[in-house]
Amino acid sequence: MKFIKHFESIDINDIPTVGGKNASLGEMIQKLTPLGIRIPTGFVVTANSYWHHLKTNKLEEEIKELLSKIDKTDLKEFSQTAQKIRDLIAQAKLPDDLTEEIKNAYHEMEEKYGENCDVAVRSSATAEDLPEASFAGQQETFLNIRGEEALLEASRQCFSSLFTDRAISYRIDHGFDHMTVALSVGIQKMIRSDLACAGVAFTLDTESGHKDVIFINASYGLGENVVKGTVIPDEFYVHKPTLEKGFKPILKKRLGSKRVKLVYSKNQTENIPVSEKEQKQFCLSDNEILELSKQSLLIEKHYSDLKKAWSPMDIEWAKDGTDGKLYILQARPETVHALKQEKLTFEEFFIPKKEQYKNKILVTGKSIGRKIVYGKARLIKDSKQMDTLLDGEILVTEMTDPDWEPIMKKAAGIVTNRGGRTCHAAIVSRELGTTTIVGTTNGTEKIKTGEEITLDCSSGEVGTVYEGTIPFEKTKVNVKSKRDLPVKIMINIGSPDEAFSLSKLPNDGVGLARLEFIIASSIQIHPMALCNPEKIIDKKALESIEEITTGYKNTHVGNKKQFFIDKLAQEAGTIAAAFYPKPVIIRLSDFKSNEYRQLIGGEFFEPEEQNPMLGFRGASRYDHEKYREAFALECAAMKKIRDEMGLDNIKLMIPFVRTVAEGKAIVKKVRKVMGDKIEIFMMCEVPSNVILIDQFSDIFDGFSIGSNDLTQMTLGVDRDSTLVAPLFDERDEAVKKMIMMAIEGAHAKKKPIGICGQAPSDYPEFTTFLIEQNIDSISLNPDAILKEIMLLGD
Repeated sequence: MKFIKHFESIDINDIPTVGGKNASLGEMIQKLTPLGIRIPTGFVVTANSYWHHLKTNKLEEEIKELLSKIDKTDLKEFSQTAQKIRDLIAQAKLPDDLTEEIKNAYHEMEEKYGENCDVAVRSSATAEDLPEASFAGQQETFLNIRGEEALLEASRQCFSSLFTDRAISYRIDHGFDHMTVALSVGIQKMIRSDLACAGVAFTLDTESGHKDVIFINASYGLGENVVKGTVIPDEFYVHKPTLEKGFKPILKKRLGSKRVKLVYSKNQTENIPVSEKEQKQFCLSDNEILELSKQSLLIEKHYSDLKKAWSPMDIEWAKDGTDGKLYILQARPETVHALKQEKLTFEEFFIPKKEQYKNKILVTGKSIGRKIVYGKARLIKDSKQMDTLLDGEILVTEMTDPDWEPIMKKAAGIVTNRGGRTCHAAIVSRELGTTTIVGTTNGTEKIKTGEEITLDCSSGEVGTVYEGTIPFEKTKVNVKSKRDLPVKIMINIGSPDEAFSLSKLPNDGVGLARLEFIIASSIQIHPMALCNPEKIIDKKALESIEEITTGYKNTHVGNKKQFFIDKLAQEAGTIAAAFYPKPVIIRLSDFKSNEYRQLIGGEFFEPEEQNPMLGFRGASRYDHEKYREAFALECAAMKKIRDEMGLDNIKLMIPFVRTVAEGKAIVKKVRKVMGDKIEIFMMCEVPSNVILIDQFSDIFDGFSIGSNDLTQMTLGVDRDSTLVAPLFDERDEAVKKMIMMAIEGAHAKKKPIGICGQAPSDYPEFTTFLIEQNIDSISLNPDAILKEIMLLGD
């Protein structure tokens, strides 16, 4: 056949004739199907067909004439001209010989799949999916196409979509000649994901570019809703290195709202509501998440071998509701981060004393990028109002599609109600470097046109829109500058959402990962409330617990406990994975009783103490009847990180150990669950720890000085009291003497000792003192890392 090729006969070398998308499909069908990856097949209408259509209908000169007058600065005229070109191509009759070949190829599919079989009709531009040209999403796709006449019409529409507004704009910006780029059409058997679910998978973290994870989005129905941002999908992260070793490292599972799903209808497809029960369930099982991740790894490895360089992939997948199997629909190189791997500088944005602006928060969503911007808001309901956006304004809208690209380029920032991390708005924003927050749900209600707002995407996955102009700071440093520093520099981290981005900072691992932050922000429930729900007599608290633990059926108490174990393991495991294989020291929970009371159900399990700072906290809780069951859940979560996820780079740290006997008892308890291989450190923060450092060294594998508590205990200053606050100073000679004794004592027993308190982050001269004492490591808050490295590197 002159104009038709079957997928089995093409590979990646055929981009000039079938386009990047189709060439990639042929490549995978040929090379990866034998490895067990299921890919629906079909046939391709080649790029020669596109030229044949234009020449037969004598359209080339007319298209050139229209293109010569196009003006990107006049959005209205630009859009009208693009529509005229599309109409010329779509309304012209396909040549007879081309029509005949398309019909014959479709009849072959009918013989295999049945009369009027359903197909997807996808556009594939001949320059797309190259490292220097990402044309993804610029052309049209048509789903649930049945019958030869509908197929011919969809093919014409695909040809015409080479001239969508975004495609024209993109070619102008990147210097592509419009009349040298052609379009091929891929006809592929539909997978009945309208009866199940579909989505996308990236073989890297789409925000930070972190190489060692697979990021999956999933929602019910056909996958277009995920790509276009119509829904907020489920999100899953899987760790590559330990997956390859045979472990089950599902790092994160975030439930999306998934309020609608795209299904078959008489008009090809339509969106229908998703039941409340389905919304509260993940649409993929753990086994399916792992299977999809393994397939994604195989695809990435294949393309990396072809390029002889790492090639992160953007993959579309679907689950068939009739056979229950997962299928790969297409795959393309991810281009945003792949081209930035050699970046030498790290740019960090942060808002000093951010907590003081909590009352200014308008909405939150999923952050795209790591920057902070501010400007006047401009609410726009649809693309017809695009020309109302002024330079430097922040676009606020329901969602975007490819036609919005010209205005997105103009915006200082973007806020959308709908969409996930892989929707159209997110992908285009990454390409443009535009600070964007998607999936706010009600951004268009809370934000008004003309008001000054600040978009903060500096804190990991959660993006925040503030009312007004919030002052922020920015730091730049060469990420390779930490070469010959006189001490190991580690990071203090509490939020797993920031872990992938923070791992790009120069570091030797994590010196302090705080479990209490995860418990407060991600779990929110007092662990004893999950162990003993019968003791909770507050109806509102019980309802909150049921809502938060959705998916963990209340058939027996153990399921609620399992929620705590799974969630804690996933969140803490994300930190371990982000820095893998560098050491990550996880401190077991160190809430005070007044802080524990703030958790849901906490009032039924916590005492009211006059001075909780010196009361029921740290190791004293772990074997006490008031917390013993909860501590067992913490240990079970840590065991899951090591044994199930395979993240053996974690070390545990016990806080606020008052006596040697207490230290022995807790270490014995932990080792009973974790085994003898786990390294257990102790926070050195009570004077008794320093005085008896030799005895504590016989129990623990290492130490980390908590300068905040050690200062408090040494000087007798309650660090929560404003009245004596001026007396609190880690640089006091008595405190420095205690630190010198701790370092000397640990080294005498050949045990490593670092510091994870606030002092080195606040006082550069304190860092100099620590180095003079030969401390092994200094663990700093993220906002101090770059400053400290620049100081030490001078």
